[in-house]
Amino acid sequence: MNKPKVWFVGAGPGDPDLITVKGRDLIAKADAILFAGSLVQAAATQWAPTTCLIKDSKDMTLEQITDWLIAEAQPNKVVIRLQTGDPGLYGALIEMVQPLDAANIAVEVIPGVSSAMAAMACAVESLTLPEVTQTVILTRVEGRTPMPDGESLAALASHHCTLCLFLSITLLPTIERELKAAGWADDAPVLVVHKASWPDEQQIIRCTL
Repeated sequence: MNKPKVWFVGAGPGDPDLITVKGRDLIAKADAILFAGSLVQAAATQWAPTTCLIKDSKDMTLEQITDWLIAEAQPNKVVIRLQTGDPGLYGALIEMVQPLDAANIAVEVIPGVSSAMAAMACAVESLTLPEVTQTVILTRVEGRTPMPDGESLAALASHHCTLCLFLSITLLPTIERELKAAGWADDAPVLVVHKASWPDEQQIIRCTL
């Protein structure tokens, strides 16, 4: 008998057409899908069979999410946790995998397109530029969740490379203060992208620090 399994599938940044072919094909044979409705468009489940159980997790705690996945996982059953962007980037992947491991449930991850990549594509920009920077740091600003030692925004900004800041739009004064403390100039270019690739909802703001 096959071991129960849960697939973590990256839904991409918003546009349902940006999900990978492998992810779409798995959705097409799914028995149960739990998707993050606050971040993933319901349209991303459009390829699911009519018999598929589809549930929105936007009002569920992390424990409730893992309990649901464990309850649904059965041998020869396709159970999917559909996550925004890529599951391995700010997706609480390990926090969900650990209880699944404890329940003897196998896990497979299908990567997705990150919103960082989608933002650059939508703005027709590049994260790297010869003689300017060849390094990219993906991070977030400390808020309710503390940052590890040595990973303050000012410390990371001291490298003067491209910074991609996630989950930080409400902390703009902190971002400005930390970047200036790291020696960034007032005219340093800034790109703010809201809902990259989301049809009719994407917003792009070009400004300086």
